[in-house]
Amino acid sequence: MSAGFLTVVEAGSAQITDLGRSRGPRYGVPVGGALDQRSARIANILAGNDDRAPLLEIMALDAEFIADSDILIALAGTAATLRVGGIERPNEQPVSVRAGETIEVRQITGGLRAYLAVAGSFDVPRLLGSCAPDSVLGFGGRLLAGQRIPLTRATPPILNTNFGAELYRLNVPARPDTTTVEATDGPDIADFADTARRLYEEPYVVSPTSNHIGLRMTGILPERRVQGEVLSRGVPVGAVEVPPGNELLVLHRGRGVTAGYPVLAVVTTTALDVLAQARPGQTLRFRRVSEAQATERARAERAALDALRLRVRSVFTALDALPTSSGRTLS
Repeated sequence: MSAGFLTVVEAGSAQITDLGRSRGPRYGVPVGGALDQRSARIANILAGNDDRAPLLEIMALDAEFIADSDILIALAGTAATLRVGGIERPNEQPVSVRAGETIEVRQITGGLRAYLAVAGSFDVPRLLGSCAPDSVLGFGGRLLAGQRIPLTRATPPILNTNFGAELYRLNVPARPDTTTVEATDGPDIADFADTARRLYEEPYVVSPTSNHIGLRMTGILPERRVQGEVLSRGVPVGAVEVPPGNELLVLHRGRGVTAGYPVLAVVTTTALDVLAQARPGQTLRFRRVSEAQATERARAERAALDALRLRVRSVFTALDALPTSSGRTLS
């Protein structure tokens, strides 16, 4: 039974997604999901949800929503202005919303994507265990103005009634460098001989033809020095390919599971989040790291998110223990 609805007032370029369908590739289906996985996880953690819970991915354009019940939200990702009931509220913090108040996400700057999570998440259809859109399969898609998204629960306001502010301030791990893309050497790096070093020496500019399937970049490209075709084979998310033409291609989460271009490098999981926020015209540089370094960075990032999760749980547990008059408040 629905606990109410979140109604789309202004859709922009928003969609419902999650961390993707991990079961998809075994069936030839792209993993898909939130392109900036780190920010999606942070938004859900701050809202008290499981990391894989459905949430809203808001790309580039303004969006506005209204809930018909009290809810708790959190916005993470690139810089954006969050307003609730016309009042600006903080990003990367849990924020209470009363029934009937508008939620506005505007002025998305710096990067491309912001993620809006609601405590309890949404009751939405899933395919292979995920609600992530897939245009090839015709599943999901952009939200439309007037669309109503079922909520799974209401959350009474968590406010200090004397000051009208939240009772907490959570420290969120700082974002990584947004201009540097870390990558490990790929299986076909030897095919490029001494020109392979160009990947790590030259700047590359993000092309406007980039999308969720892959980022295309222009610059001085490495050149394949061997002849012959590359047989189609499985390729990972993050593969850096040099197809015929004048662009470098970095495959992202919407990529097909097989391809037939040489793989020069593979970007790290942290770098995928950087690429998710890269705007057309932005200049990026690649930096070589070893597999051991990439693994160490991924573990450190996961540990930081685990620590944030513990802090959020501690805050929510403490607030649940407070005496209440109207919702969870302290007067």
